[in-house]
Amino acid sequence: MTATLPREHTEALAEDAETLALLQDRELTSDLLAGLLANGFPGSLALQGDDEAARVYQLMTTAVAALPESSDSQLIDELAADFAAIYLNGGYGASPNESVWLSDDHLICQDAMFELRRIYAAKGVAAPDWRLRPDDHLVFQLQFIALSLRGADSAVDWRALATFLDEHLLRWLPDFASRVASRCETAFYAALALLTAAWVNQLRDVLARLLGEPRPSREEIEARLQKSSHRPEVVPLTFMPGLGPTL
Repeated sequence: MTATLPREHTEALAEDAETLALLQDRELTSDLLAGLLANGFPGSLALQGDDEAARVYQLMTTAVAALPESSDSQLIDELAADFAAIYLNGGYGASPNESVWLSDDHLICQDAMFELRRIYAAKGVAAPDWRLRPDDHLVFQLQFIALSLRGADSAVDWRALATFLDEHLLRWLPDFASRVASRCETAFYAALALLTAAWVNQLRDVLARLLGEPRPSREEIEARLQKSSHRPEVVPLTFMPGLGPTL
C-alpha cells in the first residue's frame, strides 16, 4: 500500500521546488537577498540534507552567510556575471536545458523539449515562449515538480512524478551541477547548483519510500527509454504557472 504525505508537507516540498526555481530564474535582487538572509536559507527548506547531502547544504549555508545585505556591492556584480554565464549565454558550457545534455549533437530544442512539452500539456500548462526559454529548461522542470506535488494524491500521481524525475532531471542535473560548481566564479552559484541536484535526488528517495519501490538504476532507466516509443508531439504553448513568493 502506498504511503501518503500530509498536505502541509507536500505544500512545503512544492515551495522548496519553487524557491530553487526562483533563484535560477533571475538575478539576485535586494528583495531576494533579504529573503535568503532573513529565512536562513537553505535551513528554510522543508527537505533538509541527509548524510550524503549534508556537505552540500553546508556549502550553501556558508555561501548565503557571505552574501551582502544590499545589492550595492562588488559581489553582486560578480553574482550577476555568474548568473549570465550559467543561465543566459552558456559561458561555462553548462546549459540549463536538458536537450543539450541528452541529444547526440548537444543542441537545444531537441527531442527532450518536445517530450516535456507533451508532459506539461497533459497537466494543462505550457512554457510561455520556447524561443526565449525552451520547455526543457531547469526552471520550468522545477516549477513542474511543484505543480505535480500540489496535485498528487494517489500512487499513480507519485509514480508519475518519480518517472518524470528518472527520465528527465536526474539523467542530466548531476552533470550540470558538477560542471557549474567547477567552473563558476562565486560560491553561491556553485552551491546552488549542487544543492538543486541534491534536493531533487532526495525527493526521488522520498517518492521511493512512499511507493515502497526501489529506485531503478541508471541502466534500467536507459533500457526502459530504449524500449519506449516516445514520439515528440507539438502542442500549443499557453502558459506556465507563475512563481509565488516562497522566500
